[in-house]
Amino acid sequence: MSAEVNPLTLVSPRSRRRRRVGRIMEGVATAAALLAIVVLVIVIVSVARKGLPAVNADFFTKNPVPFGQTGGGIENAIIGTLIMTAMATAIAVPVGVLIAIFNTEFASPKVAEAVRLALNVLAGVPTIVIGIFIFGLIVVENGQSALAASAGLSIVMVPLIARATEEVLALVPVALREGGMALGATRARTVVTVILPTAVGGIVTATIVAVARAAGETAPLLFTSSIFANTVVTDVHQAMASIPLTIFVDSESPSVADQQTAWAAALVLMTCVLVAGIIGRLLSLRTRRQIERAR
Repeated sequence: MSAEVNPLTLVSPRSRRRRRVGRIMEGVATAAALLAIVVLVIVIVSVARKGLPAVNADFFTKNPVPFGQTGGGIENAIIGTLIMTAMATAIAVPVGVLIAIFNTEFASPKVAEAVRLALNVLAGVPTIVIGIFIFGLIVVENGQSALAASAGLSIVMVPLIARATEEVLALVPVALREGGMALGATRARTVVTVILPTAVGGIVTATIVAVARAAGETAPLLFTSSIFANTVVTDVHQAMASIPLTIFVDSESPSVADQQTAWAAALVLMTCVLVAGIIGRLLSLRTRRQIERAR
């Protein structure tokens, strides 16, 4: 009797063609990944070469100087960015986490899908539209302020935090939920005492990524906090300087010193975003490993 042919090892024109197509697509995907890395490296190197000469102690500790003079720094922009981002985070984190908890623990499948669709649409709305919305809602009546800017940035952050937190909550083992309720705890108490502590690492990761995104946004700030003094302002009812707006304004200045400041501010902002992204990724991997061990 002839040996039985294994269809898995059989070489045919069709299988050879499929292998060739598979290799081609693998090569295209690899080239695309390498291209993205190369573009990132080019951007980092270009900004670093033009911005590093202006980065010194005065750059972080002094306010901008009048037009035509050299020196000065972006202390007011750094403090303004920190304050507005912190307030936006304080608004967005509770809202985003509560939306994620509602979707994963309490909502029916149809309602949860509708909420996810709304979050995806909100995440795709151009930030300049959000700026115009806050301008009409708050700024027209009350003037520009850090509070208005924070409200705009929080809208940018909410869908990012909600969707990322929802993904983390979905990874929590069902056995933990059932165990909590089997001990007599209500569903809400199980969420607070069992599920959230398990997923806290993922929530922190989502927050870090959202903060990095909000810190680099310029469009909402153009309508909410763009008319500011070149001094440190801590009153949240007044407009504050910010790093993105400093980059935007100084990059269009005819002064070479201002353009140098813009490159240095871009380097600082880019470094913060890169560090936040790396930290968020590491925390995400750590959270996933912890949840997998809990399974």
